[in-house]
Amino acid sequence: MKNDAPKFQEEYSAKLPALALLSNLGWRFVSPKEALALREEKTDQVILQSVLKAELKKRTFTYGASQYPLSDQSIDFLLNQICQPGLNEGLLKANERIYNHLLYGISVTEFIDGKKISPTIPIIDWHNYTNNSFIYTEEFTVSRIGAESRRPDIVCFVNGIPLVVIEAKRPDNQGKKAPTIDEGISQSLRNQRHNEIPLLFTYSQLLMSISGNDGRYGTCSTPKKFWASWVEEDISEIEMSRIKNMPVQTETIETIFKDRKLEDREWFNRWSSGTLQITSQDKLMLSLLSPNRLLEFTRFFVIFDQKSGKIAARYQQFFGIKRLLERIQQKRPDGGREGGVIWHTTGSGKSFTMVFLSKALILYDGVKQCRIIVVTDRTDLERQLSLTFAQSGALENKQDQINAMATSGKRLAEQIGHGNERIVFSLIQKFNTATKQPECHNDSADIIVLIDEGHRSQGGENHIRMKQALPKASFIAFTGTPLLKDDKTTNKFGPILHAYTMQRATEDKTVTPLLYEERIPDLDVNERAIDAWFDRITANLTNAQKQDLKKKYSKKGALYATENRIELIALDIASHFDDNIVEGLKGQFACDSKLSAILYKKYLDEVGLFESAVIMSPPDTREGNIGIDDNEIPIVTKWWEDNVSNMDEIKYTDMMVKRFADEHDPLKLLIVVDKLLTGFDEPRNAVLYIDKPLKEHNLIQAIARVNRLHDKKDFGLLIDYRGILAELDTTIAKYQDLASRTQGGYDINDLEGLYSQMSSEYKRLPMLYKELWNIFKNVENKQDIEQLRQVLVPKMMPHHGEYIDIHQQVRDDFYDALSEFASCLKVALQSATFFEDKSFSDEDRRHYKETVKQFTSLRQLAQQDAGERIDYDEYAEQIKKLLNKHVVGIEVQGSSGTYEVNKMGQHVMPDPEEWSDDKARNETDIIKTRVTRMIEQDLVDDPYAQEAFSQLLRNAIEEAKNLFDHPLKQYMIFHEFEQKVEQRQLDEIPNVFNGNQHAQAYYGIFRKTFPALFNHQENTDEQKWIDLSFWIDQAVDASVEENSVNPPEIEAAIRKRLLPKIFQECKNHGYGIDPAKNIIEQIVQIVRVGLAR
Repeated sequence: MKNDAPKFQEEYSAKLPALALLSNLGWRFVSPKEALALREEKTDQVILQSVLKAELKKRTFTYGASQYPLSDQSIDFLLNQICQPGLNEGLLKANERIYNHLLYGISVTEFIDGKKISPTIPIIDWHNYTNNSFIYTEEFTVSRIGAESRRPDIVCFVNGIPLVVIEAKRPDNQGKKAPTIDEGISQSLRNQRHNEIPLLFTYSQLLMSISGNDGRYGTCSTPKKFWASWVEEDISEIEMSRIKNMPVQTETIETIFKDRKLEDREWFNRWSSGTLQITSQDKLMLSLLSPNRLLEFTRFFVIFDQKSGKIAARYQQFFGIKRLLERIQQKRPDGGREGGVIWHTTGSGKSFTMVFLSKALILYDGVKQCRIIVVTDRTDLERQLSLTFAQSGALENKQDQINAMATSGKRLAEQIGHGNERIVFSLIQKFNTATKQPECHNDSADIIVLIDEGHRSQGGENHIRMKQALPKASFIAFTGTPLLKDDKTTNKFGPILHAYTMQRATEDKTVTPLLYEERIPDLDVNERAIDAWFDRITANLTNAQKQDLKKKYSKKGALYATENRIELIALDIASHFDDNIVEGLKGQFACDSKLSAILYKKYLDEVGLFESAVIMSPPDTREGNIGIDDNEIPIVTKWWEDNVSNMDEIKYTDMMVKRFADEHDPLKLLIVVDKLLTGFDEPRNAVLYIDKPLKEHNLIQAIARVNRLHDKKDFGLLIDYRGILAELDTTIAKYQDLASRTQGGYDINDLEGLYSQMSSEYKRLPMLYKELWNIFKNVENKQDIEQLRQVLVPKMMPHHGEYIDIHQQVRDDFYDALSEFASCLKVALQSATFFEDKSFSDEDRRHYKETVKQFTSLRQLAQQDAGERIDYDEYAEQIKKLLNKHVVGIEVQGSSGTYEVNKMGQHVMPDPEEWSDDKARNETDIIKTRVTRMIEQDLVDDPYAQEAFSQLLRNAIEEAKNLFDHPLKQYMIFHEFEQKVEQRQLDEIPNVFNGNQHAQAYYGIFRKTFPALFNHQENTDEQKWIDLSFWIDQAVDASVEENSVNPPEIEAAIRKRLLPKIFQECKNHGYGIDPAKNIIEQIVQIVRVGLAR
């Protein structure tokens, strides 16, 4: 009877399919017996010497105009260099030495006509892969001294050198805890030990563990945690299926099954006779083991790092760089090189991606003539990247490192203008100084500028000055968190060429999953006492002054800084860390002020469970009291003097970071304010405590501090004391949307900033400058601050029986003129045409900036004279004492569960019916906070919908309260409500507006303005309002389009175009001109908000 049951043994499920696939990829199979013969029957040798020798005999070298074969002496020398790797220095050193031989070739000595020459001979032909030998075998026996031999399952040889070693395992784990793929990885790591078979791994560039339906890869010394899967982006599944289902050559089948049982051959014939499905094992091998791809990967995508060892690129790095190389080779009409953006989520190896790219640029034929300039915006990032480049071999020696650093703006100008360094490192700030030097210009298209954290370092003028200095260079921005909304990173560099999001990184296990937990302090606030004090202390202030004080009081976050609250959170952190963080892992705490950081350390020290340290920038001594008594020195300044003293700030930070990275050091927690929330990559960092408002890219950057992989870490924990759940969920949703629109390298569909047409906005500056100074046209000496001040100072005069401030209107005009001039200048400084326009000199630009600066100071002085602003510092100490007295910490309210961060922002959750009650309540909380934020922020351009949904939300909350014992029903209420909010679906709004939010908003204005009409109207009237709403939408679009070159005229054009028709419609229903004007102003506001978002 025929046996059709599948076979799960590794021989059938993994190994034989792999052997067949390698043949179809173009490799030649040799039996274990033949492989042994090719290495002279010596199992302590791993090179197929006869194969290598045959390939070397094909090599020639050029002298003069002629080609010469290698002498026998040179061939023997090359064989000796390859076969004696120097394992006595350790496996990694030996592997690096062999890799460099393979990558760069080896110099030999030859004599031509009695003349000694030293040509470099390639061991592998990287340029034409067909000029190499590709052989593979199985059960490759390697002997050990005094122990049993080892037999890796499959070994692949290029020119007789074992570049690939594969371990095959069965797909099912047979009841074992770990997946079989892990067993293969462990076996590979074991075989690399010094008492095993390290000689084989001296030559390996790619290691694989396969199990039939899965596959992982690494390289020599790759820790188990970093073995990775592969996601192919260039080879289609159709092509993969075609290759797998090709018939294997008869000669190969005969060789593979020559020493196997007949039943194995029969099984293979049955298995291969039908159509075969592609597995993850196949995808890995098809992606990395075709001869051409293997050589490409080995040449460009392997580096050695002093700290991390040997690193093989992950798939996102591989394809990101391929997209970049394709882009860089494209030329613009002016001859310059194209650029773009690489968006790889923070923690996924962005710095190494820059190093891989630099290596590729040095070696790649199409661009290897190019120089590289690496730009960052912070000294610590500059040091981190330069060290990474140096450790990875991109800088050969100490002198190269010294030459690469742009130590000043003048030095950078020299390097740009006539330097020859292959790599230059600079801070973006140095470009401002450099561009003032006449030599700071280079028209070469053979310069590539790599900008790290492009979302931060490339604001306005900095970017423009770089582009002016290097007009034809290719600008490549690397970012883990592109800016959202208007100020897109891509606006300045071109399209996003490759994206790798947090969700993908988590799925690939490139980063550690993050768990979020909200722990909000429960405070007892004596509001009556606080209100009574406020009324008493502000009795002499005007209402405007009181409101200003309350506004500043709120912004200062005084409630968050109360000592009772800080003490309560400190106790909770100490307890949480001690209970949840395993020995050897560390934590970080982000708080919002230096004073709070010091107080947190004070209370953590009092608990005494572990040591913590404060990391912050130096205090601004200008803000402190200056007194003889030490007690008068501000707390922050005193702490700095006591703890950092005369030590260099960088040295202090480095010392603490080094201690933090030491598993055995007692320092467990870093308390940070304005440092180490970006660019700080310590795998031991396992928990981030948050008592600081964070938004969008700053939030994503911060939480990524704990997503690095570590053997002891299953999750990175985010413990939130500030209540950022809604912000986190909304931000992740926005990045998911951004990723969905940019995968594949397409430009973002940015909102058209028609109110900020940078190319022409700057032309208004002279007029606005004149209007600003016209306010002071009667001032004789315009350098005299007092004369300028007197124009604005309050002046009370009698008018119709009461006193009024006759300078009030002058001040208002001044404030408006200054605001408009400053806004216009801000836009202009981000416009390249403003810097290219010869009618504006650098002196003009400097003068405009100085004018804004000085008039801003004058405005502050005028506001103080008029009592329009209150000096908060006069009340700060009283507020602090009051709150410390009347705000008492009760307890920290732990949440009922945790949230997986990588699954946030996904509005459709699977199988709610299977959730526990706690899970349903957690998801309900997330939706509730998300919907509240959507109504507050996303519906701001539709006042009617915003008001209607706010009321519906209140109704939903009340309805949900009655269903407390039915959490799933609560969830469904808010889930359905969220869908309606997303679609702006209201019962009273006709479906005809679906997809046209602007027209719907205009229709909402009519309903809001004339509720009586809509409550009693007939269908014919409703259709008129619908038609009018669509007409308004078209009219607004036309006004915007016609006046886009002169944005200030847009609103006037809208008013002029709309008034006759809307007034006539109001008149038809018994209303006058005022309602018509009111409707138009609401429309203008909607347009303003919609375009400015």
